[in-house]
Amino acid sequence: MSNKVDNLKAPIEKELEQFEQKFREVMRSHVSLLDKVNYYIYQRKGKQVRPMFIFLAAKMCGEVTEATYIGASLVELLHTATLVHDDVVDDSYERRGFFSVNALWKNKIAVLVGDYFLSKGLLLALDTRNYNLLHITSTAVKRMSEGELLQMEKARKLDIDESIYFEIIKNKTASLIAAACEVGAASTTDDAELIEKMRQIGEYIGISFQIKDDLFDYGEADIGKPRGIDIKERKMTLPLIYTLNNATSAEKKWIINIVKNHNEDKPKVDELIKFIKAKGGIKYTEDMMYEYKHRAFDIIKTIENSEAKTGLIDLVNYITERNY
Repeated sequence: MSNKVDNLKAPIEKELEQFEQKFREVMRSHVSLLDKVNYYIYQRKGKQVRPMFIFLAAKMCGEVTEATYIGASLVELLHTATLVHDDVVDDSYERRGFFSVNALWKNKIAVLVGDYFLSKGLLLALDTRNYNLLHITSTAVKRMSEGELLQMEKARKLDIDESIYFEIIKNKTASLIAAACEVGAASTTDDAELIEKMRQIGEYIGISFQIKDDLFDYGEADIGKPRGIDIKERKMTLPLIYTLNNATSAEKKWIINIVKNHNEDKPKVDELIKFIKAKGGIKYTEDMMYEYKHRAFDIIKTIENSEAKTGLIDLVNYITERNY
């Protein structure tokens, strides 16, 4: 893990270490197959961005409590369940350079493991009577599913405008980061206005985060995701939508023909990427990413200064400037 991420963890290092121990305990099962899969998933977890949002949000609003750890476990359990299920849905055999659960144990086991994580999350919240945290996280999972399904529906017809794109990413990606910030706040304060502020901050950060992810499809960096993969999967991302909206009818026909009929043809996809860049699609998308980042910062400014607030600002800067 990069030094940059380690530095970002400094204000919440103690809490993250404690969370690691508590989460390992939560994941434990008496079924050895499940334990084996759990261990595999745990060893290959990412940068812990969601727990970082939770603990920073909690510290911006008050003192970290036991409910904060419960909330962080809840978000991670439900998020892990959706990732395991997503890999089955997408027929994906790799995640972050490692084999996915379905690649190693097949779809049947992967689906059941995802179900296990979902039920484990529900029980954790119910057993500890953290109903409000369960409500926040369950709403996020519902919205994530809606976002994915809306994207699939629109990919078939390619009839997507900017407002639909933002509805998709608000549900698909931003809802979970919004839930992480809201859970962190709700675990330390009853101030409804402050909790809503943190949720809104998380939503804007999540939108900015997803736009950054979409930009990788048009970049040169080696990020473990082949260039043009979104076009290949007929995902209508912002650079493509902007270009379609600013193209002549002949150019539109040419773009739609590549996306529909030649999305596996690398030279043609590369030609389309070059055209999108020339039309200003990348510049427009970058501007939108910074627009949402600044919206988040405008709300963050209204919250009392603290080490956690500085930490959140640094984390937002990191996820929008990252190269992978």
